[in-house]
Amino acid sequence: MAEKNSRIRKALEHTDISSVEAGYGTDAEEKATRKAAEERMRKLRSNYMLNRELSWLKFNERVLEEAFDEKNPLLERLRFISIFGTNLDEFFMVRIGSLLDIQLMRPKLVDSKTGWTFDEQFSHVYDAVRPLYKRRDEAYELVEAALRKNGVYNLELEDLTKDDHAFIRKFYDTAIAPVLSPQVVDAHHPFPHLINKKPYVVAWLKHDNHTMLGLVPLPDDIPYTVFLPSGGETVRYIRLSRIILSFLSETFPNFKVLDSNLICVTRNADIDPTQEGYDVDEDIRYRMKRLLKRRQRLAPVRLDCIKPLSPALEEYLLTKLGITKDVVFYSKTPLVMNYVGGLTKHIPEQKAALMLYTPFDPVHTPKLPEGMCYLEYVSENDVLLSYPYESMDFLLNLIKEAAEDPSVLSIRITIYRLSSKSKLVDYLSRAAENGKDVSVLMELRARFDEENNINWSERLEDAGCQVSYGLDSYKVHSKLCLITRRIGTELAYITHIGTGNFNETTARLYTDLSLLTADKEIGSDAAEVFRNVGVNYTDARYRRLWASPATMRMNIIKAIEDQIDRGKKGRIIIKINALTDSELIDALVRASQAGVKIDMIIRGICCMKPGVKGFTENIRIISIIGRFLEHSRIYWFGEKDPVVYLSSADFMTRNLDSRVEIAGPIDNEDLRAKVRRDLDLMLGEQTRRWEMEPEGTYCLLPTSGEVIDSQKFQLEVARD
Repeated sequence: MAEKNSRIRKALEHTDISSVEAGYGTDAEEKATRKAAEERMRKLRSNYMLNRELSWLKFNERVLEEAFDEKNPLLERLRFISIFGTNLDEFFMVRIGSLLDIQLMRPKLVDSKTGWTFDEQFSHVYDAVRPLYKRRDEAYELVEAALRKNGVYNLELEDLTKDDHAFIRKFYDTAIAPVLSPQVVDAHHPFPHLINKKPYVVAWLKHDNHTMLGLVPLPDDIPYTVFLPSGGETVRYIRLSRIILSFLSETFPNFKVLDSNLICVTRNADIDPTQEGYDVDEDIRYRMKRLLKRRQRLAPVRLDCIKPLSPALEEYLLTKLGITKDVVFYSKTPLVMNYVGGLTKHIPEQKAALMLYTPFDPVHTPKLPEGMCYLEYVSENDVLLSYPYESMDFLLNLIKEAAEDPSVLSIRITIYRLSSKSKLVDYLSRAAENGKDVSVLMELRARFDEENNINWSERLEDAGCQVSYGLDSYKVHSKLCLITRRIGTELAYITHIGTGNFNETTARLYTDLSLLTADKEIGSDAAEVFRNVGVNYTDARYRRLWASPATMRMNIIKAIEDQIDRGKKGRIIIKINALTDSELIDALVRASQAGVKIDMIIRGICCMKPGVKGFTENIRIISIIGRFLEHSRIYWFGEKDPVVYLSSADFMTRNLDSRVEIAGPIDNEDLRAKVRRDLDLMLGEQTRRWEMEPEGTYCLLPTSGEVIDSQKFQLEVARD
């Protein structure tokens, strides 16, 4: 029970509803007054706020719509269907899982934005999810039909020729049957634990007037797609589950198969490494290893099937899994689409090229003057790298050079996510081996990257780096790096402030910004951040940097209020991934009411309605979905002498209260101009974008005339 309570408390930190019952006084009158005030605020906010979960589902719907866009290459459209499914998996594992935990502990809490109870939220969510399944099936059917026209066939049993059946028979006997682990659930074989996101073939069996369940887990060492012999440029394959389903009578020879299906259970994955019941001195790395094993065993939150279950089989599974019919979903689209990435390898190269985005190489900028090293260049020039259009190599080469340069005393860095292969780790290790003081704050709680981070932390530690794992109460999500040098008798700094991770893979897939500066005040602030985090102190105020949990929200609200003072001359542009924090939403509403023109580029969740008369009529909200994941966070305040910050933080309560985040200023006018050009491009009237309407729906614009793809345009600019 202690473990569950701790996990629920952790979930509350990521939910704005936690304030509804918090802080009541003991006096009955005070409590009644507070409740009345909160109810009034909730009714007021209902005019311009949206439920977080429904907003996220709207975002994922926009992702799915990319699969319908015939301007996207065919295999990329299939990839968007896969991304939609992966996103939905994480939504159920994390958001639905955490809400169910909170409901168990605090069942009377209501959503601060809509006033909905938990049951009402779940009802709205499940009602919104079912049409998305149908829409995904429509997209999959369209894309599969187009692939067939291009010689790529995803076959059903009825599509197979006589030779195909012979091939499948031999493949089943030699490769599949020997590794299958079928099980009949009876008195001697209890219902097993179904692993999170693992497909199982299920059969409702009859023997001697008794019915029972048969289970066949799909084997892990056989690909989920089996490619058939083909001639010419044709590609033909069948899903492994189809083959296993066709041989069920052989798999269960003493039984009559009454019904069969393919199912996949989604489980709550919101593990909490700060839960009670561990030794204070225990290394968090070993604690995380144990917790990762627990993720596979948490409570089910969804059941997917490829067709409706028979009443008897459905009732049996619902009882055994402890779920309701509300969370059973049927999908004609494959339940696991991890085959999509490898499909290209089986398609002739020239044909595949026509069905994929045109490859590109990020530009290697800035160019160094002849004879100048990276450290010297950044000491004299602020640098702003824009991924994926520009290469991460400039930053990596800077770290590589710092590892060898005798003037460098130390390198300090916070790491949240890394790629599976990392030059950065190589260079940090080399620096430590060369006697540099290398301190790495590795956040082991980066969801779904925990195991990768554990492995890298061990590698860095072996190389001599000083590795720490953040703070118990806060995730360290900042993208901060500090190189300290001794120049003569003085210390000099080079500071990196980023919007994205030090991940060499996602730097080619996500749009992010990295600022490198030798500004002394920023460097001094960064040095203080590292010292404070090292001693678990998070309440510090800094001269130039904004930091959560202490000052980020306060500074953002102050910057908004500065624009409120300017009234109609005020200007705010915000580019973030999500907007959920009620205090920041209220501040933006006040700015709109004061006449401040506000443009917001929000990729995902947005809990504020724009264009609502009397509240947000001066706010425009757009979302850009495309080839690259829009990930950069930019805060722009004012037109003349603007205040411009890059940040690792979205406008979410968790980022502002429960994480260590950093925002840093862009002082260089040329770099600010570069950022503004990109923002204006995204906000342009002819730029392809989803625009949010006052009721919370999204409309794809423009509807006529020239359409500009902002990401494609930036790629072309980079090439030129």
